[in-house]
Amino acid sequence: MALVAYGTYLPYRRLKRSEIGDVLGGGGGKGTRAVAGYDEDPTSMAVEAARGALRSLGSGGPLVERLLYSTSNPPYLDKTNANIVHAALRLDPSALALDMSGSVRSGAGALLMGAESGGPTLVVLSDIRTGLPGSSDERDGGDGAAAFLFAPAGSTGSGPVPAGSGIADLVAHASATEEFLDRWRLPGAPASRVWEERFGEHVYLPLAEVAFSDALKQAGITAGDVDVLAVAGMHGRAVKAFAAGAGVRRVADDFSSVVGNTGTAHPGLLLASVLDGASPGQTVALVVLADGATAMIFRVGDGVESYRRTATVSQQVTAGDDSLRYADFLNWRGYLTKEPPRRPDPVAPAAPPSLRSSRYKYGFVGHRCDECGTVHLPAVRVCVECKAVDRMSEVPMADRLGTVVTFTIDRLAFSPSPPVVAAVVDFDGGGRFSCELTEAVPATLAIGDRVEMTFRRTITAGGVHNYFWKARPVATANTGEGA
Repeated sequence: MALVAYGTYLPYRRLKRSEIGDVLGGGGGKGTRAVAGYDEDPTSMAVEAARGALRSLGSGGPLVERLLYSTSNPPYLDKTNANIVHAALRLDPSALALDMSGSVRSGAGALLMGAESGGPTLVVLSDIRTGLPGSSDERDGGDGAAAFLFAPAGSTGSGPVPAGSGIADLVAHASATEEFLDRWRLPGAPASRVWEERFGEHVYLPLAEVAFSDALKQAGITAGDVDVLAVAGMHGRAVKAFAAGAGVRRVADDFSSVVGNTGTAHPGLLLASVLDGASPGQTVALVVLADGATAMIFRVGDGVESYRRTATVSQQVTAGDDSLRYADFLNWRGYLTKEPPRRPDPVAPAAPPSLRSSRYKYGFVGHRCDECGTVHLPAVRVCVECKAVDRMSEVPMADRLGTVVTFTIDRLAFSPSPPVVAAVVDFDGGGRFSCELTEAVPATLAIGDRVEMTFRRTITAGGVHNYFWKARPVATANTGEGA
């Protein structure tokens, strides 16, 4: 199995840690943390990271046979969250979609299962990390997602993937597991609980050393042969202590000062960042400390030089906006309840119409008239121009750029991030759509601005999350064009 594509997603918003200290008193710390918007959750971010990975392959990528979605904070229980990612990516119905949820370590498991599966497998790691106001989890946490596509030799639509010709190959891995109480959260609890730090460091370091040593032996190398080591884990002291004594050539930046610790997604974020600057033949080690230790050894392949990244991790870091107020952050995370609007409560989407329109609702697929070429959003049976009936072909619109032709700023409509900006967008290649803009700055918005589509959670009503698409300015988007 070779890694043939990867993508990452960091939300646009950043919270200055000094904002926390200014409100609560005392020092909030230096730097910033990445913050998922009020209309984002682990599932919507997973979609964005996976879109970046698949977009880099164009139309020549392999047919995904499995989707593994890992998060410690799943939006749904009982229901498979990966199905929503599956629908938004328009994967083939034959592709199996599975959740690997509930713990930070599940991300390492998903990576290993993807790298050792028998068919093209898309692994998506996503997380929103927070804690009680004023806690170290709130200060040091972060939000983000990463996606990796693994494919066996000879299985891709663009031809065989011989050993060493992909982006990277997993050459060895080892784990050390022991039951101990370090970090935990009961179902329904708003934040994690953590045991005393010195205890965690005492337990984690021997486990990390064993796993790393075993992985090096399997690969037939020593620590000195490792070009770059990335260490991820929620226990900061243990991570730093292991990295300092590992004896490798270089330790990768963990982005703690600008992004924070993204939990389940963090191993993927660090691996992607290392691959962004890697050269063929290099050896990369990834060590994950979470309820034990897992070490993975990757050999960078020739494909890393020609890989078409949508945006590097560093580009996404610098594209963030740090003007978010701490009060808004608390509101978005449910720790500050504002007076609700004096209007009827939103209505939950019903299951039957959502199923009937799933290609449009989740995949943002429109119709093009076979007779006159008019593009319709949403999809229709009767052409609005030539009146042809049932003469339509599907046309995916999620990856098309568009132009704002008119917009309005609504300061009365309720929103967790007012004001609401509604716009009419003309897409490249045809199609007009009226939608909400997200991450838009009303003072600088103008007709003619370029936008792209992004998958969001619009509302939650009646215990149902309503996912749909919004537009965002290309200048704020974490893509190659805007970064």
